[in-house]
Order: sequence, then structure tokens, then C-alpha cells
Amino acid sequence: MLKSFLFKVKDHRRKQGRRYELGHILLFTILAILSGADSYRKVQKFIVAHYETLNDTFDLNWKRMPAHTSLREIIQATSGAELEQSFRQYSAGLTEKDERQQFIACDGKVMRGSFDHFQDQKAVQILSAFASDSQIILAHEEIATKTNEIPTAQTLMEELGLSGYIFTFDALHCQKNTANG
Repeated sequence: MLKSFLFKVKDHRRKQGRRYELGHILLFTILAILSGADSYRKVQKFIVAHYETLNDTFDLNWKRMPAHTSLREIIQATSGAELEQSFRQYSAGLTEKDERQQFIACDGKVMRGSFDHFQDQKAVQILSAFASDSQIILAHEEIATKTNEIPTAQTLMEELGLSGYIFTFDALHCQKNTANG
């Protein structure tokens, strides 16, 4: 099922010279990250190490393995918004409303390694919505640099369109204007 959603992400590369399908590269990158890869080189090593299994499963028949630079170019050219939308659709399909009350936990986190002193770049903050009962991350949303997570959380709740759920937030959201609005 995850494979089908990853193949719906639009490939913005030119048709000529496409050796590797975007869906395969995204899926194999996710598998590599789940296996501990934290760089393009390690993703490439994962693909090489597991190529026989991947080929048997997905009928790849690649003439050669992608270089780590090719993986980087393919992944960086992929639209983050389209990828997030694909994951949201996938997550929505996995979470089915049942009779008992369900909880959605929302929390903001700072992305490790996103702060850059030399380029005066502030750390990237992400707000995640997590369905506690089904243990599925429903969505991620980047928090704007000039604000906190409150307006992002309100927008995310509207975008998800979930009703009948109990949303939990940390103490930041207990401000007088936020609680009344």
C-alpha cells in the first residue's frame, strides 16, 4: 500500500535519461532510513547490499546501481509538499474511526542539525500530529520562523478535517486567547 502512494508523487525530472523510477527511490530510501541510514551514501550502500531482494520483489532489472549523487539529486528534486500530501493520504487510509474515543497528539520539535550558524539560519521546527490509538503519524507541518506552533496547529487541525477526536497539546496552547478561540 505504501508503494502505491509513493508512486503517485509526481516526478519532475525530464523523461529522457530516467534510469530509476521515483517511487522505487523513495521507497528504498525510506527502507534505508528505517535501517539506520542517515546519509545519501548509506542509502546507496543499503540499495547495493539488498539489491537482490529488492530486484526479486520489485522486478527492477537495473543495469547499474544509482550513485549517491544521483539519489541526492532525485530526492532533492522531489516536491516536499507532494510527498507530505501522499503520506497524509496513506495515513488517513490506515486510521479508521472506531466506536471508542480517539486521541490526536500534536507536538512541535526542532529538527536536529537544521541550525546553521554561518548562514544565520535558524533551526527548523516541525509540528506533528500523531494518532495515539493507531500509532500513526498523520501529518507534519513546518512552523514559520517568525511565529510559534499555535497558528500552525490550528491550520493543521483544519487541513486534517478530523472531527470527533480529542486533540492534545502541550502547555503552550493553554494561553487565554488560544483556549477561547
